[in-house]
Amino acid sequence: MTDKPVGEVLLKLEKVEAGYGPITALRGIDLEIRRGEIVTLIGSNGAGKSTTLNAICGLVQVRSGKVELFGDDITNRATTDIVTRGIAQVPEGRKLFSDMTVLENLQMGAFQRNDKAAIKQDLEHVFELFPRLLERSKQRAGSLSGGEQQMCAIGRGIMARPTIMLFDEPSLGLAPLLCDTIFETIKRLNSEGTTVLLVEQNAFAALKLAHRGYILETGAITISGPAADLLTDPRVREAYLGV
Repeated sequence: MTDKPVGEVLLKLEKVEAGYGPITALRGIDLEIRRGEIVTLIGSNGAGKSTTLNAICGLVQVRSGKVELFGDDITNRATTDIVTRGIAQVPEGRKLFSDMTVLENLQMGAFQRNDKAAIKQDLEHVFELFPRLLERSKQRAGSLSGGEQQMCAIGRGIMARPTIMLFDEPSLGLAPLLCDTIFETIKRLNSEGTTVLLVEQNAFAALKLAHRGYILETGAITISGPAADLLTDPRVREAYLGV
């Protein structure tokens, strides 16, 4: 992706440590995302990518360090508060309400909003992005295909009208054609003004899509820079691109 003008820093992690019980998953993470960027976080399984997203969203306790959003300290705030402040996550595994309809799942994304006209407008936008969801709007989410469930999960995130969207492995388990659809949707959302932090198993596709990238190894950032530079970095190519 071509370079974009550098905007203000929206999200910043400073020396963040986090983990589960006795396990430390993040070891002093420093990371920042500027307005209008797509930033990708790449690493092997267990490197701490999902933990990073969950620490941002208040789902994992930050043991030390700081998470800032728009310059405000949001470290360990309630997840509902963080969503209200402008962050939405599309989680790994979709985590839809399987017994609820597609429409009800989408409406859940807007549960903290009261602007009915804008909610209706955003719902129409989701259906324009994913016409299949309109066709399946009255169908139980649990009966959808994997690709349709991912569309629904992304749509639910859009309905929160976030400034920043966090995507956790959006292409996992999807056919190549559906992966292309998901990546094109992320690109379009970014062009419409949404800033993106992307965790993605397909390192090549992620770096082709992103403006900048961070490489995470055993809970620490080891390499960072413009995505185009990471695509040609021998260390990244050998470890994550298979070349």
